[in-house]
Amino acid sequence: MFWNKKIILPLISGLFLSGIALYVVFRNIPMHELVDYLKTVNYWWVIPSSAVILLGFVIRVVRWQLLLSPFKKTDFSSAYHPLMIGFMLNCILPARIGEVARPAIFYKREGVAFSKVLATVGAERVFDVLVLLISFVIVLACVEISPTLDLTFGEYHLNKATLERVGVTTLRLCLGLMVCIALVSVKQSHRFIRRAILSLPRLLLFARSSFKEKVRERLCVRLVRIFDNLAAGFDILKSPKKVALCLGLSFVAWAVGGFSYYVMSLGCPGIELSFLEMYAMMVILCFFIALPSAPGFWGIWEAGGVFALLIFGVAKKEALGFTLANHVIQMLPVIVVGLISAIITGVNVVQVAYTSTEDPPGEEGAKI
Repeated sequence: MFWNKKIILPLISGLFLSGIALYVVFRNIPMHELVDYLKTVNYWWVIPSSAVILLGFVIRVVRWQLLLSPFKKTDFSSAYHPLMIGFMLNCILPARIGEVARPAIFYKREGVAFSKVLATVGAERVFDVLVLLISFVIVLACVEISPTLDLTFGEYHLNKATLERVGVTTLRLCLGLMVCIALVSVKQSHRFIRRAILSLPRLLLFARSSFKEKVRERLCVRLVRIFDNLAAGFDILKSPKKVALCLGLSFVAWAVGGFSYYVMSLGCPGIELSFLEMYAMMVILCFFIALPSAPGFWGIWEAGGVFALLIFGVAKKEALGFTLANHVIQMLPVIVVGLISAIITGVNVVQVAYTSTEDPPGEEGAKI
């Protein structure tokens, strides 16, 4: 069945947190007031905002092409369709399945090893986290956050101290990930890890030699192959020029994303913030949606958006109205374009989502 335990557990925890978040952000806002506010929004601004959103994904495709270049020179459309399908699946399914579905699609269409492509997605996340951390430091330095601001979120209190703790935790995770990438990429440590994996059967002290050899051939050799492919996926990080280019594209992609928030805010009464303030709102919101949530980040997105806008003195009704409208607008173009990409490429979205929850595909495979 599609809904296996790898999806059910994240879904249950996500629904729980999302339910708490929805209760928190809606409990003091009468529904009729929220509906009245949404009626005052100038939805013509959806068109330019959606165009800016899709432009941001074009930049992400260019960055992914660069990350894929050590394995295969990929044309724009070959990278664009898997990326959009992956992000579309992230919007409608739990557990961020799209992060695994994207390399699965690319692997089956282009013949590049799944683990190599998966490593490029991991490298993307490294760049994204670095940009978010740098942006977060700028936000804390340039944006005045009232020390008395406090938003109750279940058993948690969201305030300036919470933001600082989240930033420190994210920084530690990022540093840990960078250390792991360094261990995988450096030749000496790479060789040591390979030898350690191949030597694992020796730990089976009382097993027969024939059994040890089977373990080595059927498990260890396969693990080494996957490990080598992952290491190859991070090869681009050895080039300072390409790293600088990827980092630059990441900053541009996030700036464009922030601009899409700002454009939409122009059509929302009561949201009179500068581009820098809207960018700060997006950065804070991104830390929230890193938490487990329902498909589409519902609830968690609203809690993060309302909290961020309260920092800048926006009334709660206007903050919730804008966050709800912007949430739909941020996701709808991605879902629509992702579905169009699936139709164009002939990808069975349900099948891809299902197989992405199973063991990663091997090095050989048929086209989707």
